[in-house]
Amino acid sequence: MQVKVRNIKGMHFEGEGQSKIRTQIDSSVTNGGSGIGSSPMEMVLMAIAGCSGMDVVSILEKMRIHYQRFEITVQGDRAAEHPRVFTDIEVEYQFWGEGLEEEHVQQNLKRAIDLSVEKYCSVANMIDKVANLTYKLEINPK
Repeated sequence: MQVKVRNIKGMHFEGEGQSKIRTQIDSSVTNGGSGIGSSPMEMVLMAIAGCSGMDVVSILEKMRIHYQRFEITVQGDRAAEHPRVFTDIEVEYQFWGEGLEEEHVQQNLKRAIDLSVEKYCSVANMIDKVANLTYKLEINPK
């Protein structure tokens, strides 16, 4: 796997992987950037959510679990001193849909997340080696 990142101007960079999709990377205005893209640390959190989310969707399809809406929120706490690595990360999986309140469905949702976080998601497994990675599940009937 290879990516290329080029400097556009100041703190603004553009990244491109083998997919040829361009991603804007920048720092906030308060940190000397122009605010055009996501910060590298935000992208780490997004990578956890994207990687794990794809796993969960795939696993739930195989389990024939249907939902109307699925969102992932990731909160990261960073060390006060440099390098300001993530020390604690919490991933919140939120599902909406009818029938999700049934016990066996909730167990399958939890099982899908466990499989992702503990086995399949490369990003979560890598980050878990350097930060305390936890998750919670929220189920909304509608």
